Amino acid sequence: MKQFIDVNDVIQVQGRDINADDIALIKDLTHANPNWKRSRLSLELCRCWNWHNAAGHLKDMSCRILLRKLEKMGYIELPARVHWGGNTVRHARNKNKMVDPVLHSKEPIAVELKELLPLQIDVVENEDGYNLKLFKYWISAHHYLGWSDPVGEHLKYFVLDNRQRPLACLMFGAAAWKIQPRDLFIGWCPEDRKRNLNFIANNNRFLILPWVEVKCLASHILGLIGRRINQDWQQKYRHEIYMLETFVEDKRFMGTSYKAANWRYLGKTQGRGRNDVKQEYKLPIKSIWVYALSKNFREKLKP
Repeated sequence: MKQFIDVNDVIQVQGRDINADDIALIKDLTHANPNWKRSRLSLELCRCWNWHNAAGHLKDMSCRILLRKLEKMGYIELPARVHWGGNTVRHARNKNKMVDPVLHSKEPIAVELKELLPLQIDVVENEDGYNLKLFKYWISAHHYLGWSDPVGEHLKYFVLDNRQRPLACLMFGAAAWKIQPRDLFIGWCPEDRKRNLNFIANNNRFLILPWVEVKCLASHILGLIGRRINQDWQQKYRHEIYMLETFVEDKRFMGTSYKAANWRYLGKTQGRGRNDVKQEYKLPIKSIWVYALSKNFREKLKP
């Protein structure tokens, strides 16, 4: 285990520059407060760093992830976990045990799109107990990536038809940290990306419910979301977003709906994760698609 970081070194973890003083602060807080659990440590560290999101809330979950990564890298030692495992473990354990919160209809919907219009799009908030349980269940049961609790800023959407029948679920969250084709498309240098990444949202889940087969429905939904998501984001987080992105796994999908909704194809990923700077983990190759929410998005993403 490493015991120190050189005084002149700076490492980047969870989008934040960490230096020797930061490591020393974490160690001091841990040693001076042996009864603190990880949650208390992350909260106090956020306060020391004045680490808030645009809505003014402490970035507690991001800080917990940062601490775990620093421990894995060998710079710090954290208090023992109170509960072993996290979202990934719980998802794996409960993948086949999650109970449908309602006996909803699975009657096939196979009609012309015009028969379902106008569509209703509802934002699902964490306080919406019933809708949130239903959203989680459908993503867990029917999306190939399953459900994991989002970290940081995000929006969840339900899509219903004109008879209040559920059709689809979508979720948008944090943008990928470093994607070369996207960064070149915008014209970002590393400092630009660090300052402005939170102005991009990633469409990390899009599920048309399996009993729904309606031509052009997916692209129509993407168009509706594209026209409203900036306003929804501002209402929840008090700042705009200027571009959307998504990653389509090549072996599963062709990206036809994104293309039909005027998203732009930029190229392929390199098969690495958001924070895999050492190229240790091989992931499926995905196509990169983006959608600009304003004509001058480049100017707004490079202030």
